[in-house]
Amino acid sequence: MRRKISSLWFHICSALLIFSCLCLAETLQMEKMDKEKPVQTEDENELSLELSLNDCIFRALKNNLGLAAEMLTPEIADRNVTLAMEKFLPAITFNYNKQDTRNASYSFLDASDVVITHQNDYTVQLTQQLPTGGSLSFSLYNYVNDSNRRFQTINPRYGSTLRINFSQPLLKDFGFRIGRREIIVAKYNRDISEENFQKQLEDLIYNVENIYWNLVYSRESLKVRQQSLKLAQELLEKNKIEIEAGTLPPIERLTAEAEVSTRRADIIEAEALVKNYEDQLKTIMNLAAEYRDIKKIKIVPTDLPETQKKEISYEEALATALQKRPDLQAARIDLENRQFTLSYARNQLLPDLRLQFSYWSPGLSGDQILYKDNNALTGIIIGRIPGRKTDALRDAINFRFKNWSAAVVVTLPINSVFTRAYYAQAKLSLEQAQLRLKNQEQLLSLEISNAVRAVETNYQRAQAYRAARELAEKKLEAEQEKLKVGLSTNYLVLQYQRDLANAMTMELKALIDYNLSLANLDRVMGMGRERRNVRVIIGDD
Repeated sequence: MRRKISSLWFHICSALLIFSCLCLAETLQMEKMDKEKPVQTEDENELSLELSLNDCIFRALKNNLGLAAEMLTPEIADRNVTLAMEKFLPAITFNYNKQDTRNASYSFLDASDVVITHQNDYTVQLTQQLPTGGSLSFSLYNYVNDSNRRFQTINPRYGSTLRINFSQPLLKDFGFRIGRREIIVAKYNRDISEENFQKQLEDLIYNVENIYWNLVYSRESLKVRQQSLKLAQELLEKNKIEIEAGTLPPIERLTAEAEVSTRRADIIEAEALVKNYEDQLKTIMNLAAEYRDIKKIKIVPTDLPETQKKEISYEEALATALQKRPDLQAARIDLENRQFTLSYARNQLLPDLRLQFSYWSPGLSGDQILYKDNNALTGIIIGRIPGRKTDALRDAINFRFKNWSAAVVVTLPINSVFTRAYYAQAKLSLEQAQLRLKNQEQLLSLEISNAVRAVETNYQRAQAYRAARELAEKKLEAEQEKLKVGLSTNYLVLQYQRDLANAMTMELKALIDYNLSLANLDRVMGMGRERRNVRVIIGDD
């Protein structure tokens, strides 16, 4: 009793624990949905949607129509493999024939005036293709023949024949790989299509990162322009006060107003750039699949650019790329496919030497006709002994009458002797695939070199522009202090403000370029999927 209570208590606690976990998971999912829900901005016609880079990549993988279309290609190739494997499924053939013939009698011994024959026959055949390139078939043939011919001893006549046929090529088309050629080629094509799809994933991830960081740059650049405009407006207000007090000539006001107008034009250009990248990001994510009016949605990136230096050598990056790049994997698979095609073409040059073997058993029954004095020439029928159809079938199945034949057939195609065009074509295709693979590896070496150099260069640029921005801030602060005591002019202050804005923009651009070069390096190495934990499984395997 105590054991039963303990067991019941254990099941109750387990149920409560599972229920708590489900509730927690549902709560976390609701929190995530609430977090990604668009929030009303100051503009009543806009909704702000905060997204991280991973959120954008996830949405693009889920909603992008181009990727969805490309995903069907490996599935189609997988169905082609299934279709090729159907070659080795047994084929069942049913054949039924009914025939009535009427012919003029050419002899009074044959029939009185018209020879009439009724025949029904049907065949059931099971055919199996063998992996060695041969074929095996089992067939059962049955017929019923009824005729008005004279002097027959059995009429109607029932016949059955059970036959086994075996055919095996010994040279051309011989072997497990040759016999399964369609399946092997279909699998190669499927693997190539899957690697091409993985390449599409790499490109899509990189494109999302490229648009995302450019959107970050355009938004931050807009903030810099807005801050620069604010400084120019503050200086303009200060100049108005000093002009009214008579301590500053009126010409200074024109200089400040011109600078304000110029910086407003810069803001208009920066706002247009933000909208452009927002539209690109909405399109690549197919945001229209989740929201009706995407024009009202304003995307707010939440990730900050990477600032830490990433150390990677050329040798390490090249070794990774040679192992991970999907397009290289596809080229290697295509090379294997070409090598197999060449071996098949070489096999097709051989004579077609086939071993054929047949084993069959006939059976016969029917109504036996009894003639006077056991002489059919009298034409006088004195009786019949009925026969059954099953008797003929039984004799055939029991192999009462055993027959066999064996043959060797040799066929020598003329084209394999003179032209050998198919073999020459396969050989050239293999050489072409080898050259393409070597060319890809050479281009990859250059691409890796440029990508690694871009990472190092852009990081150094970011550090240099950071120092330049800090110096520009100090110069502006010093010039503003000098202006307060009358040792500088508005022109110089405005110039230093513009220099600071440009320095901030260049630092931000270098930092974004550094992050884009990191993303490009991952793409070149084929590591974008792994770094973003993206894995797409295609097919049932």
